[in-house]
Amino acid sequence: MTMPSIKIAPSLLAADFARLKDEIQKVEAGGADWLHLDVMDGHFVPNLTIGPPVVEAVRKVTKLPLDCHLMIMEPEKYLSIFADAGADGLTFHAEAVAMDYARKWKDRGWTMTLPCKALFDARRVDACFEAIRAKGKRAAVAINPDTEAECVAELLPKVDMVLAMTVWPGFGGQKFIDYVVPKVAKLRKLAPSIDIEVDGGLNPDTAKLAGGAGANVIVAGTSTFRSPDAAAAIAALRRSAGRS
Repeated sequence: MTMPSIKIAPSLLAADFARLKDEIQKVEAGGADWLHLDVMDGHFVPNLTIGPPVVEAVRKVTKLPLDCHLMIMEPEKYLSIFADAGADGLTFHAEAVAMDYARKWKDRGWTMTLPCKALFDARRVDACFEAIRAKGKRAAVAINPDTEAECVAELLPKVDMVLAMTVWPGFGGQKFIDYVVPKVAKLRKLAPSIDIEVDGGLNPDTAKLAGGAGANVIVAGTSTFRSPDAAAAIAALRRSAGRS
């Protein structure tokens, strides 16, 4: 089965928010496939970023698909709101909808274990997928660096994409975590035909590692928005990830 095409998604978190329209148009003209928007609530991660009004404003200035990554503790309450604001794809975290006994806070973020009992709160998971599908949007699930691929195996048939975080979520500009690469390969084996996204510390060198393992959606903030030549940076990421 053919792997989905490579997509480059510049992360808005690294943009100059004082010149947001210009910044977005720069990466759009430079060949970006998607625009990645990080939403943080100060609970699931120790930081706050943007809300629906910013997504709505961004929607007005670009034709790029908006890939919204919700790092929030109660995604089922907000998915439809972000969809109405203009999101095209909506990603919620597996750890956010896990049963309390199946997750724990480890150093810098949530992680999941594999207990003998159910991993997820089925009511909440169903509510997330219903909210996304009711709006006709793409559905994705994300996992933090220390959450194993097997933890989301039961969700993979329901999603269009899985996001493997290659940094701990909450802040931009972090170093790529190498030990996530084998997990990306495992996810690709579990889900040969869906998009597999990686987010955090992506540059041409690390995109090569991730792409070689099976990732096809490369989220990159610093290496795109803060490059003096966004088009060249995006092209370099695309080549490194495995497609010219």
